[in-house]
Amino acid sequence: MINARAETVATASAFKAAYGKGRRCLVPVDGFHEWRKMGAAKQPYAIGMAEGEPFTLAGLWENWKDPDSGEWQRTFTIVTTEANELVGKLHDRMPVIIPPPDRDRWLTDPDPRDLLKPFPAEAMRMWPVSRDVNSPKNDRRDLLDPIPDLPWPEPGDDEVEDANSPEADKKPANSA
Repeated sequence: MINARAETVATASAFKAAYGKGRRCLVPVDGFHEWRKMGAAKQPYAIGMAEGEPFTLAGLWENWKDPDSGEWQRTFTIVTTEANELVGKLHDRMPVIIPPPDRDRWLTDPDPRDLLKPFPAEAMRMWPVSRDVNSPKNDRRDLLDPIPDLPWPEPGDDEVEDANSPEADKKPANSA
């Protein structure tokens, strides 16, 4: 599974063992992407820290045995929460961001659920990027360059997709 909901991470059968037994991890990133529907196309937006510094996402890891090959795999999932005011212009969920002072607590505290909350919007920024980011074949630094003169999403835009809708299962995974 790609994402674990913060609201059920300690109780959902897919995640409660990893959460309860401390199989929590930090996923270092310099940003993530969300898409906004614009007519027939989707426009990707990069989202990161206001000052451009790397940050860490809350994750859970698990060992999993592939039933076909019998090989063990180490996998992880990103924990998500409700979107803050910035990300909410594009999506109703966002990854949980663990700030530096709370990283040790996330990894070692028996129940750090109080950390599973939206990150302050004023500490983040968002900008439109090339649609080339939609293909894993493209791996260029300029994919993160801002595209000027695109309409800016506003809260309440009817193009904002609900992560719980049937269409949400068809969306590409967040890149991290």
